[in-house]
Amino acid sequence: MPIIGTVDSLWRYPVKSMRGEELEEMFAGYAGVYGDRLFAFGSTASPKGFPYFTGRLQRRMILYRPSFRFPDKAAQPPNLSEAQSMPPGATPLSATPAELMIEVETPDGNTFAIDDPALMENLRAGVDEKHELTLLRSDRPMTDCRPLSLFSMQTARKLADEIEAPVDKRCFRASIYLDLPEVEAFTEEEFIGRSLRIGAQLTVAIVERDPRCMMIILDPDTAEKSPALLKQIAQAHKGNAGVYGAVLAEGVIRRGDPVELLDRI
Repeated sequence: MPIIGTVDSLWRYPVKSMRGEELEEMFAGYAGVYGDRLFAFGSTASPKGFPYFTGRLQRRMILYRPSFRFPDKAAQPPNLSEAQSMPPGATPLSATPAELMIEVETPDGNTFAIDDPALMENLRAGVDEKHELTLLRSDRPMTDCRPLSLFSMQTARKLADEIEAPVDKRCFRASIYLDLPEVEAFTEEEFIGRSLRIGAQLTVAIVERDPRCMMIILDPDTAEKSPALLKQIAQAHKGNAGVYGAVLAEGVIRRGDPVELLDRI
């Protein structure tokens, strides 16, 4: 099968709706990226089907910088080698909650533990009082839809041309950004029903388009709104940009790894 490109960059988001962190390598398992969206904040005023407090309600939230207290514990599952040696391949275990504890730096430079009530008060500043927050934690990523999101640099550049303004790829909050020089923008949508092998082990089934919401209009560095991008995607691309994937074979991937297009799922 053809090599169609390489991994441009890898990202995970330890706290839902907060700033992501770029990684040189990451483990992607059946549940998603290891260490991704382990924490979120719930709101009593949010719908039951989507109970989260996000940047849609508090734009500044995307400027908060989460980081793992013990980065080495968050790099990959502690028994990864052992699990991979077990036929047909056992799902690796996660580190303990204490080992995956997170600190959050606020836009004004203060740092709080993720479970510090003062962080919730900081987040609620300027928001309707009906939003009473609770901290949510999971051993598996709390993703909105499928466990992985993929986005090509060609699509990001095409959108920038269409709106005649710079487009920061980070606004799409993808897990894996792909550089696909041999194909055109939005070609990743044509991969639906097929799979990609990324690096030596990871195989991802591309299962559906990624419908976009107002989160992409928030500047990753300022949280200022730029509505033109979402408007263009809605009018010219049926509201979709990028794709969702499901992991078929777990593995560690690295920036620069080859991306191979495989046959149908």
